[in-house]
Amino acid sequence: MIISIILNLNYCGALIKEMTNKLNLTLVLVLFITISSCVYRPDLQQGNLLNIENIDRVQIDMTKSQIKYLLGGPVIGTPYAENRWDYMYFYQPRMGPESDGSTQRYWLVIFFENDRVTKIEKDVVSSPNS
Repeated sequence: MIISIILNLNYCGALIKEMTNKLNLTLVLVLFITISSCVYRPDLQQGNLLNIENIDRVQIDMTKSQIKYLLGGPVIGTPYAENRWDYMYFYQPRMGPESDGSTQRYWLVIFFENDRVTKIEKDVVSSPNS
């Protein structure tokens, strides 16, 4: 009788120890998954930093140097179209309260002839979802 009680206690102690190890492993896994899911996602910003005021200041008959001073160099430059400068800006907030999927997109194409602005194409979209 005493031997069976001792064996039962040893079995219960081993069972409790095994359950404690499993519980610790589960807690460590849950903690690891929770921490690893907290990833920082920086805002996505590409292209020239354009604002509406500077885009509106571009006028016909301005020189290339005036445009470069006002907006900076073009984002897309190609040796095949030296008389066309493309300016793009894309901004997408990815963290915080403003990360609701709203993006800002600006597209501006300037055409030159004899180093003077001849045509301006503006496609200013501040929020494509609206």
